[in-house]
Amino acid sequence: MSLSGRVALVTGAAGGIGRASARALAARGAAVLAVDLKDPADTVASIRDAGGRAEGMACDCATEAGAEAMIARAVDAFGGLDILHANAGISGPLHPDLTVGADDFAQILRVNLVGPWLAIRAARPHLRNGASIVCTASVAGLRAGAGGIPYSASKAGVINLVQTTASAFAGAGIRVNAVAPGLIETGMTAAVYADARARGREGRIGQLNPLRRGGEAEEVAEAVVFLASDAARYVNGQVLVVDGGLSASLPFAPRPAAGS
Repeated sequence: MSLSGRVALVTGAAGGIGRASARALAARGAAVLAVDLKDPADTVASIRDAGGRAEGMACDCATEAGAEAMIARAVDAFGGLDILHANAGISGPLHPDLTVGADDFAQILRVNLVGPWLAIRAARPHLRNGASIVCTASVAGLRAGAGGIPYSASKAGVINLVQTTASAFAGAGIRVNAVAPGLIETGMTAAVYADARARGREGRIGQLNPLRRGGEAEEVAEAVVFLASDAARYVNGQVLVVDGGLSASLPFAPRPAAGS
């Protein structure tokens, strides 16, 4: 899954899945523009320290101006664009809440759904043949029970965005896919992990999936690398779920299989 000679742009790259993705793409040979609302300097430094090529940029990528600016920066810095990982997102309430206001709901949709759309639209004229777009969705976008209402709705929208834009790019040689992480330890889920540890329940994190553990950002990043690479050259309009098997079954109290 070599990405040598390719240029990648990763949003939400200052931490979590975005940082892991930027590092993983760079480790496979891609030149990376790391973008975040805050300066992704640490991500850039870690890539350079490992011998990779990277630049950083702070901007609001969920605005038209921000999206246009980051694409222009990637093209100016590295000469083109082959990989776009539209990853930036916010969570909002972690549990279903019917009192969420319209402004708060709209803000989550703006960052999580409109942001990827603006990135895709701005990138389109600069994407080279064989380019790959990867959006970060979530298992919360597949069905209820994995996140708050606005967040889940936004991620369901990302899944549909991937499907519809993949179709719209017909004949252009550009693939659009998504990763749908389950419970991953990042800044977004820090409160969940901290609460479990404070209560002495760290061993119960991820207990509902067959692997019986939470995931790591690097595990999602490897899925991003796959979708970005030629190894996935016939994978298009799909959602790759990275959740330890959580979404593979209906809710039940899991017990070890006989003989396991």
